Amino acid sequence: MSAFNRLPGFQRSPPGLEWAIWKRLPSILLIGTLLPGFVMMLVWWGQPADLSHAAERDFWVLAYMAIGFVILHWTLVFTVAIGCAIVMIMKGPAYVADAYPLSHSDYPVQGPVRDERSLNP
Repeated sequence: MSAFNRLPGFQRSPPGLEWAIWKRLPSILLIGTLLPGFVMMLVWWGQPADLSHAAERDFWVLAYMAIGFVILHWTLVFTVAIGCAIVMIMKGPAYVADAYPLSHSDYPVQGPVRDERSLNP
């Protein structure tokens, strides 16, 4: 018996926006990572040799902001990738689940089952 039995007669949904986004994610990740690095490289090479304490502090604040932007960007790209993967999996082929033996299958309950809480107003 196969671990995955496809549901007969199921029609797959056509691919949509998730594939277009999925294909662009590597370039978006690369650009969003290299752009702050390039800016920091220009700032690093453009600063004078003797910095005042305030200018050095401003440089390190800018460096920490660039690192924070890169980490935020990676997190957002990873979140969008998870969303695309979920949509792709949901649009994929349907599978039949394994049979689950019910405890009352030999003696089915007659009539609708009522919850006692619904009887009390």
